[in-house]
Amino acid sequence: MMSFAAPILFTLFVWWLSTGAILYLDGLARGTFVWSLAGASLLLALALWGLVASAGDSSPFGAYEAFACGLLIWAWQLVTFYMGFITGPRTIACEPGMTGWPRFVEAVRTSLYHEIAAILGAIVVVALTWGAPNQIGVATYFVLWWMHQSAKLNIFFGVPNLGAELLPEHLRYLQSFMTRKPMNLLFPVSVSISTILAVLLAQRALAAQASPFEAAGYSMVATLMALAIAEHWFLVAPLPVNALWQWGVKPAPAPAVAPRAPEPVERVAPVNDDSDYPAAALAGGVESWCAHMPADCDSSGLLAVLRSAGAGAFGEVESVKGIVRTGANWVRFEAAGERASLSPFAPNSRLEPLAIAKGRRVDRARLQAALDGCSAAG
Repeated sequence: MMSFAAPILFTLFVWWLSTGAILYLDGLARGTFVWSLAGASLLLALALWGLVASAGDSSPFGAYEAFACGLLIWAWQLVTFYMGFITGPRTIACEPGMTGWPRFVEAVRTSLYHEIAAILGAIVVVALTWGAPNQIGVATYFVLWWMHQSAKLNIFFGVPNLGAELLPEHLRYLQSFMTRKPMNLLFPVSVSISTILAVLLAQRALAAQASPFEAAGYSMVATLMALAIAEHWFLVAPLPVNALWQWGVKPAPAPAVAPRAPEPVERVAPVNDDSDYPAAALAGGVESWCAHMPADCDSSGLLAVLRSAGAGAFGEVESVKGIVRTGANWVRFEAAGERASLSPFAPNSRLEPLAIAKGRRVDRARLQAALDGCSAAG
């Protein structure tokens, strides 16, 4: 039994530790990234050397060595991506309202160079071990590659648990390409393929004629594939699995929705209606007014209202800021004059859609009606 327990426990430990370590390094100051990349590149060189050295070793030690080397080679791919060194030609959020094939193409462009690097890495590990008896390192790399690609596609097409809180600050724009929904058609396919592969690998490890090398090596790769299946279920199950790596995650700063209004001063503008929403009096006859937003807004309609506000359709509106949901994503909106913008962000807690308008003689009733008219359900 220990011949199987040891490789399984080893796989679980290195999977947990390596994931947390990458999250921890990604959460450090940007100035440290070059040193992290240098360390990861040194480990990459050692892993490539170890992969070649273990290619002809059919002992259990050779299986462990090849597995560790395959994992380190893939870890370098993740470090270069999540630290922003090798990503893609697109480094900005998805435009609100973009759907279908154009949105998929733009999502691919956010990680295109990373995808090319992953393919080149696969070619290298196959070439270095071609024809050798120890293929555990190659199998490890391909299972990790599969885990990563399948999870990314499922998050794009829609799952309940996006894991956006694990993204480092400099990659938060990727959240605009994530979709929150109960399920997508790719999910059962991904889980089914992973389950079939896990069973086949486990059969190789448990076969009566399996050598100690095969028992150890295929136990580790089968466990890794089982973790791929678990990670996919984590995307849809209401479980706090991210707590496993809480030690490696830097808490994200709370989103700043709008600046806090200054304290009232003597020059106060009168409030001319009986609106239910609070209005704070500011200096110079300026009012700051807080309004509720629809639970789900149409982004194009919201932009039209913001531009109309800047053009004077609702009084002398100086600025409108706030947060709102547009479909599966939260966005922060801001308008000053006729310039209006939407940008995605990840709330750290449950928030209510909200707008804050500042100006003189704001027609709050008409502005509220216009904001209500942005409802996606309407």
